[in-house]
Amino acid sequence: MKRIKVGIVGAAGYTGGELIRLLLNHPLAEIVYAHSRQFAGRYVSDIHTDLLGDTPLTFHHRMDLDVDVVFLCVSHGEAKKIMTEEKIPASARIIDMSQDHRVAGSGSKPFVYGLPELNGGLISKAFYVANPGCFATAIQLGLLPLATEKIIQGPVQINCTTGSTGAGRELTESSHFSWRQNNLSVYKAFTHQHLSEIRQSLEQLMDGTSPELTMVPQRGSFTRGIMAVQVLKCEWKVSELMDLYERYYMKHPFVKLSRSAIDLKQVVNTNKCILYIEKAGDQLMVISIIDNLLKGASGQALQNMNIMFGLEETSGLKLKASVF
Repeated sequence: MKRIKVGIVGAAGYTGGELIRLLLNHPLAEIVYAHSRQFAGRYVSDIHTDLLGDTPLTFHHRMDLDVDVVFLCVSHGEAKKIMTEEKIPASARIIDMSQDHRVAGSGSKPFVYGLPELNGGLISKAFYVANPGCFATAIQLGLLPLATEKIIQGPVQINCTTGSTGAGRELTESSHFSWRQNNLSVYKAFTHQHLSEIRQSLEQLMDGTSPELTMVPQRGSFTRGIMAVQVLKCEWKVSELMDLYERYYMKHPFVKLSRSAIDLKQVVNTNKCILYIEKAGDQLMVISIIDNLLKGASGQALQNMNIMFGLEETSGLKLKASVF
């Protein structure tokens, strides 16, 4: 099979850097250009210094080269501009990693919501894919089996914590080391932008209805990873729920159900989502853990590329966790 020619727009950021690292080790992908206006002409390894010696790539300021797929690793609002203003080849498939096209009808192109564990069949036929948000990925993977059986009763309380890389590479007060280290804070409580895409997916499985979702995100004092703790009422026994989750994710290589308590280091630097279930009376707790830059961003984007081009879903994504 011929190699897939890849263009990356916004290649100097965290998600762009992660995507470059993954693609350099993908057996059937070739990076044609890494786009960055700010760093055009400089070596990629000047910015992503861990790639020193791994690639001679330089940043391009243009994106109209011959490619099969373009990844948009840009800030929210920029993807729509690029789709209308920049010269991306009409034949190129698009994977948008911003939030611009995640909600149906939010753009001029027919984007498929790129959660493989929900829309794998649609992704395989898609020309345009909107990569899910990081919090949204962790939360949905915890709820999809329940939504499929329509057994989500009443409100879902969600407490989720993310690492500092979730804020992007640009320095802000809340990502500054001296503020973030040994600190914990809540932000965007009840109003986080990922709620709309979560509700959209639940409605897809629950005949147009969605439960009340109360989401309280937190900034954690660590670099990467997300832990989402979801609590809701459920009458099913733990054994029945375990069977349900294992059946639902049986054909999905990156989602695993643990029978013992989990911790974030199990998934950092991998494309995995690990789930854990616990009950007390009729209260069900579902914990989801992912790496926000991989399963929550660049790893999932590459997973979507594999599906779109008919490749093995795990190609280039057999990664080892940093467990200590």
